[in-house]
Amino acid sequence: MDITEFHLDFFSLGGKNAIVTGGNTGLGQAFSLALAKAGANIFVPSVAADDGTTRKLIEAEGGRMEVLEADLTKPGVPRQIIEGCVDAFGSVDIVVNSAGIAKLAEVEQFGRAEWDPMVSVNLTAPFELSHEAIRFMIPQRSGKIINVASMFSFLGGRWSPAYAATKHGIAGFTKAYCDELAQHNIQVNAIAPGYFATKITEATRADPVTGQRVLDHIPAGRWGEPADLMGATVFLASRASDYVNGHVLPVDGGYLVR
Repeated sequence: MDITEFHLDFFSLGGKNAIVTGGNTGLGQAFSLALAKAGANIFVPSVAADDGTTRKLIEAEGGRMEVLEADLTKPGVPRQIIEGCVDAFGSVDIVVNSAGIAKLAEVEQFGRAEWDPMVSVNLTAPFELSHEAIRFMIPQRSGKIINVASMFSFLGGRWSPAYAATKHGIAGFTKAYCDELAQHNIQVNAIAPGYFATKITEATRADPVTGQRVLDHIPAGRWGEPADLMGATVFLASRASDYVNGHVLPVDGGYLVR
């Protein structure tokens, strides 16, 4: 492509269909709305009850949203999700693996009962959903897979060895899938959010000591807001990022440099 051919329409997702796991709550809602604002239809599999809030936001943008109550860890469900999106919208062009859980306990008390569910949700489910998605992406010679990594893809994780392990795993999975799928014009990248003001960080933010310690480590001097992730999401889902592949993109206010 000649440089004169580039234009802002490369960021448009008009006519594209996206799956966003857990896309009706928390950071997943921001991923869903970002893609909808860029023109994509949104298919949301989630174990959380849908209160209609995300649907209203998406429909206000002129987009369509379908919700499937589904447990990603159950056998056969990832294939059901992919085929559900194809049945609803005609294709699957984008997959955002955003569903995740974090259970905290000191290492002496962190056993298989805490480890196994996190590996299933945070690592195995993204693998299985992506594996099902590429059955459609490879023949159409296009696709975007966006995994959700973490600061703990780069660091250790006190009180959560499984969270750190699964997020390191997500980074490795992202790179491995890129290595094989780039030849099919499929881009596989990850977003690594820093410390965000969400329900999962409520306790930390409420503690004056630990909350301040986190803030002191962020050059931007503030906690991230879900909207801070939306630009990166659209970029990685759009034609503008067609030569970005196998990358783990921190969106962290500079946390990793300090």
